[in-house]
Amino acid sequence: MAEKLPNQKPGVPGNVNNMGRSNMFRSFVFVLLVACLIGMVVANFSGRNPAKTEVPISEVVARANDPNGNISKITVRGDELDITLKGKDTPTETSRKDGSGTLYDQGLINYCDGLDGEKLTECTAKYPVIEYKENINVWGIVLDVAITILPIVAIVIFLSWMMKQATSANNQSLSFGKARAQLYGPDKKKVTFNDVAGNEAAKQDLTEIVDFLKNPKKYEKLGAKIPRGVLLAGDPGTGKTLMARAVAGEADVPFFSISGSEFAEMFVGVGASRVRDLFSKAKKNAPSIIFIDEIDAVAHKRDARGGAGREDEQTLNQILVEMDGFDNDSGVIVMAATNRVDMLDKALLRPGRFDRHVNVTLPERKDRVEILKVHFKGKPVEADVDLEALAKKTAGSSGADLANIANESAITAAREGHKAISNADVVAAFERVAIGPERKSKVMNDKERKITAYHEAGHAVVGHVLPDSDPVHKVTIIPRGATGGVTWFLPPEDRSYKSVYELKDILARAMGGRVAEKLIFGKDAITTGASSDLKNVAELSKSMIVEEGMGDALRNIVFPGEDTGYYTITTGKPYSEKTSELIDAEVKKLSDEAAARAEAVLKANKAVLDKLAEELLAHETLEEKELEPILKDAKLPDAAKLY
Repeated sequence: MAEKLPNQKPGVPGNVNNMGRSNMFRSFVFVLLVACLIGMVVANFSGRNPAKTEVPISEVVARANDPNGNISKITVRGDELDITLKGKDTPTETSRKDGSGTLYDQGLINYCDGLDGEKLTECTAKYPVIEYKENINVWGIVLDVAITILPIVAIVIFLSWMMKQATSANNQSLSFGKARAQLYGPDKKKVTFNDVAGNEAAKQDLTEIVDFLKNPKKYEKLGAKIPRGVLLAGDPGTGKTLMARAVAGEADVPFFSISGSEFAEMFVGVGASRVRDLFSKAKKNAPSIIFIDEIDAVAHKRDARGGAGREDEQTLNQILVEMDGFDNDSGVIVMAATNRVDMLDKALLRPGRFDRHVNVTLPERKDRVEILKVHFKGKPVEADVDLEALAKKTAGSSGADLANIANESAITAAREGHKAISNADVVAAFERVAIGPERKSKVMNDKERKITAYHEAGHAVVGHVLPDSDPVHKVTIIPRGATGGVTWFLPPEDRSYKSVYELKDILARAMGGRVAEKLIFGKDAITTGASSDLKNVAELSKSMIVEEGMGDALRNIVFPGEDTGYYTITTGKPYSEKTSELIDAEVKKLSDEAAARAEAVLKANKAVLDKLAEELLAHETLEEKELEPILKDAKLPDAAKLY
C-alpha cells in the first residue's frame, strides 16, 4: 500500500515545525518564571507595612479622648491598633490592647469591640476616630503560598524542559540520515509543458517519459523497459529544473526534488543513508520522479578525486545501486540536472542508469520571443514595446536572463513613475542587465572625456569597417558598470559557429581603443583604459590556439582541459614547456596582428575617427541610427585585409 503524501510545503524541512514548537515552549517557560519572580517581589514588598512608632495603649486612650490629641483615625486589626495622625495618609504609630479593665471603663477599645448593629453605630459616633478592619493580610497569604508552591512549579517546569530537549535531540539524531527532499504532490501547483516556452526539441524527448509514466503497460507488452534515468544538461538558467517539474506535472505523479549538495555531510554514511531513504519514499509513492539538481556535486568522477572510502564516493555508489540494482520494477524515474557533464562518473552515464541525455540549450530567437511573452504576461505593457527587437538583441541569453530583463523593466517603469512598461523602460533594463547601470555620478575632467571619446570611437570605426565584425549598435562615453565607456556590437542573427576571420576581427576591434589613444595622444600617452580590452584579447587568442586549433605553428592541435587530470609534471598543464612557449608566441602574434590591422583602419579613416569623437563629446551617447551617417564614409584599407 502506497505511503500517504506528507502535507509539507515546498522548501520547508520537516523538522521546522518541531523547532518552532520547541522555541515557543522555551519562551513560555521564560515568561512564566519572570512572572513568578515579579509576583514574589510584589508580594514581598506589598505584604510589609512601613515602620511605625509603638506607643502605650494608655497614651492612645488619652489622646483619643482629647480633641487636641492629633489622632485622625484608629484602625483596629484584632489586638493591634494602627494610629493615623492628622494630616497623614498612612498609619505612623501602633499599639496593642492589654485587656485591662481600665480600658473598658474608659469606654474605648473594649467597649466597641464585639458590638454590632445600633450599638456599634453609637459607639463609633462617640469615638469617631475608631475604624474596624478584618485582620487578614492578603498579600501575606499570597506570599506564603508562592514561597511554598513556586519551587515545586520551577522543578516541574525544568524537568519538563529537560525531557523536551532529550526528545528533540533523539528525534534529530534519528532524522539525521533522512533525505531532505522537497515533495511536490497532487496538492501543489502543477507545472506543465505549456508553462515552458522554447526548447521544443527537449520537450519532445521528455514527452516520451511522460507517456512511459502514464501508460507503462503499453511498453511492457512489447518488452520495453521504462527508462531509469534522464539527464538534463545545459548552461545555467536554461530551465532544466522547470523542465523536470513539467514532466511531473504532465504525468501527474509525485515529484521529489533535492540538490546534490544536500547528500553531503561531515559524518561518514549519512549521504548513502539519505539516498536509501529518498528512494524508499519514492518507491512507496510509485510511479514517481526523483529530481537531483546539480548532481555533479555528488556524482563526480571517482578516478579524478581518489579515496574509495570517501563519503561522497559512498553516496555515489549508493545512487548507482539504487538506479540499477536487483529491483528493476520500482516505477521510479530519476531526473538530474547539471551544467558539467564532463565531471560526471562514467558508471552513472551508461544505459540502465541515465538512459536518456537531453540537452537543454540556450533559446533561439523565436524561442526568446515566446519566453519574453511568458515573463511579460500579467504586466501592464504599452503598445510600443517591441519584444521581437528585444529578442534580436539578446542572442546568447538564457531563460533566466530574459526573466531578469522583464523584471528590471517593471522596476525601471516603477522608478520612473510610469503606469505601464514602455519600450524605453525595456531598452534601459536590457542595457542595465547586459552592460551594467549608468554611473552618471562619476565625474570626468575634459581630458579624460576626450580620451574616452577617442577610445570608444576607435572601437566603433574598426568594428564598422572590418567585413566580418558585427554591426555597431551603440556607443557611449557615460561610465557603465566597471567601464569608463561602452561600444556595443550586436550580431544580426544567431550563430552556432564563428570562423577564424570573425574571431580575428573581434581581436582587431578590441585593440581599436588602445590604438586610437596612441594615434591621437602619442605612443607615450596611452592610459590604463584599455586594460580590460587587452585581457579579453589575451584570453580569446589563447582560446583560439589551445581549444580551437587556429594557430599557425599549432594548427589543428588542441589540448585536453586541465580539469580532466591530464597534465605534465614540469608545467602542471596539459602540454609541455616547449608547447607552452609556442602558445605564448602564437598569442603574441595574434595580438600584434590585431593591433596592426586596427592601426591601418584608423590611419585610413582618421577624419571619421575625429568626427565620431566630437559627436560623442557633444552628445555622450549615439545610437545605431545616429552612427550610420557618421560611419558611412569609412573604408577598409588593403593593409587591414586578411584575404
